[in-house]
Amino acid sequence: MSIDIDHWAAYLQRAVDERTAVPAITKSTELSLPDAYAIQQASIDARVAAGGRIIGAKVGLTSRAKQQQMGVSEPVYGWLTDEMLLPAEVPVSLSELVHPRCEPEIVFLMAHDLQGPGVTAHDVLAATEAVCGGIEVIDSRYEAFSFTLPDVVADNTSAARFTLGSNRVAPDEADLALMGCLFEVDGELSATAAGAALMGHPAECVAMLANHLGRQGKAIEAGWIVLAGGLTPAVHLHAGTHATATYAHLGRVGVRAE
Repeated sequence: MSIDIDHWAAYLQRAVDERTAVPAITKSTELSLPDAYAIQQASIDARVAAGGRIIGAKVGLTSRAKQQQMGVSEPVYGWLTDEMLLPAEVPVSLSELVHPRCEPEIVFLMAHDLQGPGVTAHDVLAATEAVCGGIEVIDSRYEAFSFTLPDVVADNTSAARFTLGSNRVAPDEADLALMGCLFEVDGELSATAAGAALMGHPAECVAMLANHLGRQGKAIEAGWIVLAGGLTPAVHLHAGTHATATYAHLGRVGVRAE
């Protein structure tokens, strides 16, 4: 059975624009993973046509904690656009979102293009200019935060906002697998994790992304920002919530919701 890619891309874009939760696509029709990525791409193409700019990509559901939280067993991939980048100290506006949650991320700032197949973690590190800490604000547009793996892929892996820490280190200046993260919400410890939570090493996640894009004839591009995946389970954002992630070697980054 064929699926109307443009219809479902517009369906999800309206949910973003109107800040309204909608039933998951799989509530209405069968949805394969290839079709879900086609919907994702059509939605991003429409954003670019409207003046948006792709500034990077993200890998989602790369940690066991995130996979268990969402009830899935494999990573997913999505796009970052310029309107998603939240400058430091600018609060997250909850009125612009549907189901906002946040999670700490290890972030790669790319110096060179990287295209699969056959990209390894070593290749990723060689192509990376610097690494920094970050926090991603995810926002599923689906009712009751309920969806299947293809649903979340179609919804651009719930991408909404992200912010970056100011500290940068070269990828060979720290052991990213052992890099610890302390995630606190309103001054209380939420979770701790190390980079190894992300597929054993966060560069492995970026390599998977490069190989995924390579199968489509695309590449991670020089200058892009790449989020390697949430280190810990995501936490809800409510008015007044202040979340901070403190990373060994990378310092602290925070988000405040209003």
